[in-house]
Amino acid sequence: MNDCLVIIPTYNEIENVELVIRKVFALPLPFHILIVDDGSPDGTAGKVKELQERYHHRLHLVERQGKLGLGTAYIFGFKYAIQRGYHYVFEMDADLSHNPRDLLKLYHACHDEGYDLAIGSRYINGVNVVNWPMSRVLMSYFAGRYVQFVTGMPIRDATAGFKCYHRRVLEAMDLDRIKFVGYAFQIEMKFSTWKFGFRIKEVPIIFTDRARGQSKMSVNIIREAVFGVIYMKISSFFRHYIPKGVNA
Repeated sequence: MNDCLVIIPTYNEIENVELVIRKVFALPLPFHILIVDDGSPDGTAGKVKELQERYHHRLHLVERQGKLGLGTAYIFGFKYAIQRGYHYVFEMDADLSHNPRDLLKLYHACHDEGYDLAIGSRYINGVNVVNWPMSRVLMSYFAGRYVQFVTGMPIRDATAGFKCYHRRVLEAMDLDRIKFVGYAFQIEMKFSTWKFGFRIKEVPIIFTDRARGQSKMSVNIIREAVFGVIYMKISSFFRHYIPKGVNA
């Protein structure tokens, strides 16, 4: 069994999914990929099945019925990875906004430097975002400052969705207790990782906005993130962060 699993949730990514898969499999490390497709009507899952004929032992597909949310896709993927013995578990977007070559940087931070969570950060070295309008850059940047202020986390890119977890992080959490499904999910996972005392490193990347397909951003996702941060902070006062399976 390979050590590395890249989880890529998809919904209507027919224009991107083949290219991102081929780019990951062209890397010098033998990554495996799990596509979690939420019933894409554009045929995304069908394209993945075609590619499985070539990459049958490295490319995995789970098809779900309907749009169940980003967070639930990753939680499913985390459980899948733990059950199958992967040690390094990656989150990555399907739209090529995350450069597949940066998977190597995240892997190096966890495997060679010993970090428990490596975050592909847009803001650790200035602002490294390409093709976003200034309004969205500012919203994203100040969202990170807002999260830092409310939670106290020393993480500059709290909403980042390009990450590598060592399996011990995921095993320590009760993944069924993760509440949020949109961008607040990304914040909640980082917050929980930090509260459990795991070592976290932000790795500088350049984020490039999607060139093909439709963004999944919505007002509800933004609202969940804004109010979810406050909920997380207040809830943390009443919770003991003890690894799953360990008695208090």
